[in-house]
Amino acid sequence: MTTNTDPLTEQPIRAIINTDIPGPLASRHLFGHFAEHLGRCIYDGIWVGPDSPVANIDGLRADVVEALRQLHIPNLRWPGGCFADEYHWRDGIGERQQRPRMVNSHWGDVVEDNSFGTHEFLALCEAIGAEPYISGNLGSGTVREMSEWYEYITREDDSPMSTLRRANGREQPWRLKFFGIGNENWGCGGHMNAAHYANQARNYATYVRAHGDNQPYRIACGPSDADYAWTETLMKTFGDLTCPKCDPTPLHALSLHYYTFTGDWEDKGDATDFTVDQWYRAFDKAWQIDRLLTRHGHVMDVYDPDKKVGLVVDEWGAWWNPTPGSRPGFLVQQNSLRDALIAVLHFEAFLAHADRVVMANIAQTVNVLQAVLETDPATGALIKTPTYHAFSMNIPHMDAAVFPVQLLDAPVMPGEFRDLSLVHAYASGRDGCLTISLTNLSADQDAELTIDLRGGEFAEDVAGLILTAPAINSINSAEALETVMPQPFDDASFNGGLLGVRLPAHSHVQLQIAGVFDRWRG
Repeated sequence: MTTNTDPLTEQPIRAIINTDIPGPLASRHLFGHFAEHLGRCIYDGIWVGPDSPVANIDGLRADVVEALRQLHIPNLRWPGGCFADEYHWRDGIGERQQRPRMVNSHWGDVVEDNSFGTHEFLALCEAIGAEPYISGNLGSGTVREMSEWYEYITREDDSPMSTLRRANGREQPWRLKFFGIGNENWGCGGHMNAAHYANQARNYATYVRAHGDNQPYRIACGPSDADYAWTETLMKTFGDLTCPKCDPTPLHALSLHYYTFTGDWEDKGDATDFTVDQWYRAFDKAWQIDRLLTRHGHVMDVYDPDKKVGLVVDEWGAWWNPTPGSRPGFLVQQNSLRDALIAVLHFEAFLAHADRVVMANIAQTVNVLQAVLETDPATGALIKTPTYHAFSMNIPHMDAAVFPVQLLDAPVMPGEFRDLSLVHAYASGRDGCLTISLTNLSADQDAELTIDLRGGEFAEDVAGLILTAPAINSINSAEALETVMPQPFDDASFNGGLLGVRLPAHSHVQLQIAGVFDRWRG
């Protein structure tokens, strides 16, 4: 495979940010996370048990809880994934020593002891300040089972399920808004066709009822990748039920799953041993999320022009070949600078489509796929991955007004990557602060930007952070925890009213500027 040559030149790239043109509000839920009973994500990652020598909070690993709290995680999805449609919630309540065991057939064919269940998950959400998002079992469960789970969690009076909850130690109900009606039912969740799933989902969703003032937001299993026919079938089938007169309204959103890799499903590519070509190929694949959001959105617009139905990208991220020597079904992979830049490309797409995309969840939180945290089994160290720092640098975009960015003269890769811009930018405003996020995907060349800020008055003091590393495949490890982490960035300044930025190769930069906007929507 030939190596591409970056077309960046010394000619500055021009950008215009219009803070006087109202954009959509970017929900904080676009920066959500996903924790499945898969490999070492839950066990050893999040849950160590109250008797563990590892410092814990009622069994939750204390350093993981604190690291996730620092990310201001808005929501956390659980228990799957494929695991959701073989999970029976009653097995995960009551005395832990007496809970029945099960086989986790999807992920490693291991025996699951159910010591981490509903109470433990909701305690985790409370500890990290995240809203819970639970995926119900449509594939192998029953309508009654799903209905009673929601009652168990959210009902306050002396109903059968709330009485059972109290017997298990929880007096007050939890708040639970986000509830998934199955997961990947086109695949591991039952291998259903779209019409069959849609009719099943109508039935199941009807019985996920509001209890008291706890109103469920029901998320149907949407498509994988570019399966636009699945989206259209669901929108047709649910179309007559997405109206205020329908009680209850079974559908509030569709999910979408999309993963980034450079090969095929059998050989997805190596996490760290990659060529420059594969560096660019990964970004080209990641940026297809923008096209998918556009096209699925167009299908939804036909049946829902007012955008009442949300799109939830509740599984996304880089998926590489398992780390050599690891258990294949545990999906262990290393996390490099490349993964962090893949993440920020997704953030850019989510903000651009924030009028339809209401939530997103990276796969996954700890020790699995594009994890934000890794717990080293040999040393016990907690490792914040490059992707963790990408999330940290994008906290200011949560619940912020999106401002459109025009990039002029931005170079694109030649040949097969000709549609891939090497420089990316997105911006938002909140609390009197403009946040500009800039990314240079070039493997080895810096870029010069001149940014024209329009529609407001801005201070000329610029606060900056940069995420980069010595090499494009740099990682953090137990031996070197801070190889890839944000550093102060001071190569941005105003000159004649224009903001000039020198953007280093393979980097992500956050700039923050105080301002008064003509059309402040904050």
